[in-house]
Amino acid sequence: MSPNGSDRSPRRPMRRKLLQAMTAGLVLATATGCSYNWEDFPRLGMPTPVTEQAPRILSLWQGSWAAALATGVLVWGLILWSVIFHRRSRTKVEVPPQTRYNMPIEALYTVVPLIIVSVLFYFTARDETKLLSLSPKPDVTVNVVGFQWSWGFNYIEDVPGSSGNAKTDPNLAAIPDRFKKDFPANAGGVYDVGTPATKNPQTGNPGPTLWLPKGKTVRFVLTSRDVIHSFWVVPFLMKQDVIPGHTNSFQVTPNREGTFLGKCAELCGVDHSRMLFNVKVVSPERYEAHLKELAAKGQTGYVPAGIEQTGHEKNRETNNL
Repeated sequence: MSPNGSDRSPRRPMRRKLLQAMTAGLVLATATGCSYNWEDFPRLGMPTPVTEQAPRILSLWQGSWAAALATGVLVWGLILWSVIFHRRSRTKVEVPPQTRYNMPIEALYTVVPLIIVSVLFYFTARDETKLLSLSPKPDVTVNVVGFQWSWGFNYIEDVPGSSGNAKTDPNLAAIPDRFKKDFPANAGGVYDVGTPATKNPQTGNPGPTLWLPKGKTVRFVLTSRDVIHSFWVVPFLMKQDVIPGHTNSFQVTPNREGTFLGKCAELCGVDHSRMLFNVKVVSPERYEAHLKELAAKGQTGYVPAGIEQTGHEKNRETNNL
C-alpha cells in the first residue's frame, strides 16, 4: 500500500503518461506518413534528378545507405544475440568463460572494416572522377561569381549586340587560361547579377535566376570575390566550393525544364542564409532569346569574376598547359 493508505501504486501515473506519449507519437507518425509519397522512398530523401549526371550521384547515395544498413543489421544482430544467449542466469552467478587473444575474431574486426572502407572509396573515387571530368568544348559556359551576399552570372557567349573577347576581358582575369582556351571566339557576353532582395518574377522565390538550355552541356566556372562560398543547385544533387584565388569547375547536362532552387552551402558570414538563387531550364531557343534580352537591357560584357589566382594555382595552371 502507499503511505496514504491507498492501494494505488505511485508508478501508475508515470506508466499512464508514458502510454499517452507513445500514443501521441504513433498518431503523429501516421498522420505525417499519410502525406508521404512512397514513390519517393527509393531516393532516400534526395530530390528528383534533373541532369544526366545526377543519377550517378543518386546511385552512390543509395549504395552508401545500403552498406550502412547492412553494417547496422550485422551489429544489431550481434548485440541482440549477446543479450539473449549470454544474459546472466538467475541460478548461476559464476563468471562466464572469457575469450582472449582469439586471432580469427580479431582478424575479422580488422579486415571487415577495411573491406567496407575500400569498397566505398572505390565507388566514390570512380564517380567523382567521372563527375569532375570536362569535355573539350562545352555547349554553354557560365562563370558563376559568388560574393557577399548574392550571385552574379557571366554568360560566356557570342551574343548579338555585345562586342568583346572573353579570353582577354580584364573582368575575367581571375579565370585561368586552361578554362579560357575553351571559350568561344569573340564572346562579348552578357551578365546578370542579384542582391538578397532579388526575386524570380514567375515564382517569387528569392535570389537572381540563372538560365540554362535543356539538353546542352553546361560548364560552370566558379569564382569568388571575397570568401569561400558553395554553389549548390539542389536537384542537380551536386555542389562545389567557390573559393577566392582558386577556380573550380564542373559540367552538367540539364534534361528537364523547370525552375529549381539553389543556395550557398558554405557558411560565409552573417547573411549566408540569404545567398539564394534560382535555376531556370528552358529550351535552347528560349535560352538564346533570354541572352538577347539581357543584351537589349544593356547588361553586356562581364561583371568582375573575383580574386585572381594565387601563386600556387598559377604554378598548377602552368603544369597543366
